[in-house]
Amino acid sequence: MRGVTWANSLALLAASVAVLVAPPVAASAAPQELTFARDVAPILYENCVECHRPGSFAPMSLLTYENARLYAPLMKTKVQTRQMPPWHVDRTVGIQDYANDASLTDEEIATIVGWVDGGAIKGNDADMPSLPDLPKGGAWQLEEQLGRAPDMIVRSAAYDVIANGQDQWWGPTMAVEGLDEARWIQSYEFKPAYPMGLKVVHHGHAYLRVGNQNLQIAHYGAGKRYESFPEGVGMLIPPGEAEVTWNLHYFPVGERVESDVVEVGLWFYPEGEEPEIRTRGEVLMRVDYMNGMPRGGDILIPPYGKQVLQGVHVLRRPTLISSFRPHMHMRGKEMSMEAIYPDGRREMLGKVSDYRHIWQLSYQYAEGAQPLLPAGTTLLFTSVFDNSAENPLNPDPTQWVVFGRRGVDEMSHMWVGITDLEQEEYERRVAERQQREQQIAARDGGG
Repeated sequence: MRGVTWANSLALLAASVAVLVAPPVAASAAPQELTFARDVAPILYENCVECHRPGSFAPMSLLTYENARLYAPLMKTKVQTRQMPPWHVDRTVGIQDYANDASLTDEEIATIVGWVDGGAIKGNDADMPSLPDLPKGGAWQLEEQLGRAPDMIVRSAAYDVIANGQDQWWGPTMAVEGLDEARWIQSYEFKPAYPMGLKVVHHGHAYLRVGNQNLQIAHYGAGKRYESFPEGVGMLIPPGEAEVTWNLHYFPVGERVESDVVEVGLWFYPEGEEPEIRTRGEVLMRVDYMNGMPRGGDILIPPYGKQVLQGVHVLRRPTLISSFRPHMHMRGKEMSMEAIYPDGRREMLGKVSDYRHIWQLSYQYAEGAQPLLPAGTTLLFTSVFDNSAENPLNPDPTQWVVFGRRGVDEMSHMWVGITDLEQEEYERRVAERQQREQQIAARDGGG
C-alpha cells in the first residue's frame, strides 16, 4: 500500500545531497573534536549497519568512514528529524517505555549532528571500533535473540514481481505438515526473502487453518517482522492436518523480482509447558467505516485538504495490551490510541505523530508498561490524513482521496496486541503492578 518505497526515497534524497559533501579533511583531529572513529562509528555500528551494509536492502552502507562521510548531510537530516532509525512515537504524550525502541538518544543525535557540522572528520584509526558481528543476510532475527532456530517454518508459493506497476496482491493457500500434539506459540517471525523481498513486500498476513479453526499466526509490515508474546502468554495451535493462507501485498521497485518466497517461523513453548493465558495476538481495530457505514464510506479527503477520523471499540473483558501498529496509506499523518476508563478517566496509550506509510512498525510495550484495562474500557482511535502539498509522501494533492487497497487510496485501522484476562487474573496483575510501583517509589524516595 505504497507508491514509493522508503529505500527509493532515501536513494533519491541521497543523490540530491551528494553535492553538499565537504572537501577532504585530515585524518587526525584535536581531542575535543568529534570524530567518526571515536564518536560516530560506535553509534552507527550499534544502531544502523544491520540494515545499512553492503548487499542489504537499505540504500547505502555506513560501515566505513568513506561511505558515512559521503552521506553525512543526509544522515544529519534523517537523525535530526528522527526519521532514522525509524521510530515515530510522539515523545511528548502517552506511554514511552517500549521493548523494541529503536530510536537514538538525544546525546547520540547531538553527536552525529556535531560531527557533520564539524567537518565530518575521520579521526585516528586506532580509535575505530571492531566491525560488528552482523547476522547473515536473510537469517532469522529471533534466532539470535532466542538462541535457537524456529520449531516450525511455513513457506508461501513463489511470486514474480514485475519491475514497474501498481500494487499487487498474492494470496495462495498451501498445505503444511500439521502437528501431532497441541503446541503453544511463544514468538513468531515473518521473513520476506533477502534482500529484494524486503524491498517489495510491504505487508502481509499468514492464517493457519486446522480443522474448523482459523488462527492469525503472523503479521508483517515494513519494519515489523517479529513479535514475542508477554511472559506466560501464548497462542494455541491444535494438532491435525493444516494449511496456511497468505495475504501478501507487493509493490514494484523498478527491478524485477522473480520467484519471491515469504517464510514464517514459529517458536513454541517447551513441550508439555502451557502458558497461563491464551492470546488473540494482533487484532484489527477499524477506524474507517464505523457506525454501520459501507466499507470505507467515511473517508473522503478533498484536494489540498485534511480529514480527522475516529473509531471506538469497547473492551468487553479485562484486557492486557502488548503492542499497537497503525495502518494508513500515503496521506496518513497521525494516529493515536486512547483509553477512556469506565469511571471517565482518559489516558493516552500511544500516539504516532509522524506516521509514514513506508514504515509499518509495531510498537511493543515493555514488560510492566503494557496497559492493563478493566472491562468496559473504550479504546478511542484517532487518524489524521494530510492531502496537502506539505505532506512529503503525497503523490498528488490535486486528487480526491477515498477508501481503497491501493497506496494512492486510503484506509485506517490499528493492529492491537490483545490478550483477554479473567477478572481474577486482571486483579492479580493490577495488584502486582501497584506493589512494584510502591517499591520503586519507596526506593527512590529513600535515596
